[in-house]
Amino acid sequence: MRIVPWWAVLSSACAPVLLIGGWRLAAARQSGGFNPVRQTISELAARPATEPWIMTVALAGVGVCHMITAAGLAPAALPARVLLALGGAATVSLAALPLPATGDSPAHAPAHTTAAAIAFTALSLWPAGGLRRGGLPGAALWRCAAAGLLGLLGWFGVDYFGQRPGVGRSERVLAGAQALWPLAAVLLAPRQRNCRERNR
Repeated sequence: MRIVPWWAVLSSACAPVLLIGGWRLAAARQSGGFNPVRQTISELAARPATEPWIMTVALAGVGVCHMITAAGLAPAALPARVLLALGGAATVSLAALPLPATGDSPAHAPAHTTAAAIAFTALSLWPAGGLRRGGLPGAALWRCAAAGLLGLLGWFGVDYFGQRPGVGRSERVLAGAQALWPLAAVLLAPRQRNCRERNR
């Protein structure tokens, strides 16, 4: 019997594909061009974007994927799964609350800013919940993931609040890493179970 059901494996694999594929396709469709280093993902889903529905659908899909993965990731401790689901729900909310205009400061869209803050924070913190206790192999990777995601969150925060020109780059690195870790956690789960069974 598999610890992680097939539908959770599928959802964890779909999240990075939707996110990265979504921002690449949406950026390619921008009639006025798009600078991924200086501009944020939210600008691709803003109402005046050329085809905002692309990034909106992608973000909503990523959020749903995270919630499905959280439901199926049984090896993770409950606090970690709750944070992953919260990050997914906030990502869906983010898709439903686009920036009012391309180039507008998120500070002028408090609902959007709040949803983004919750999503980025929850998706950076959830690996800190780690695995259930029991000395399973892979716990070190969870700790590394937590430290890495929090470090990337700090980098993005410095760029965002400092209004630095590389905010789009740091956001994409952070968001990409956040989308990939659930897949890594799911792929580690069967290996961890096998290791525990061998040690019985």
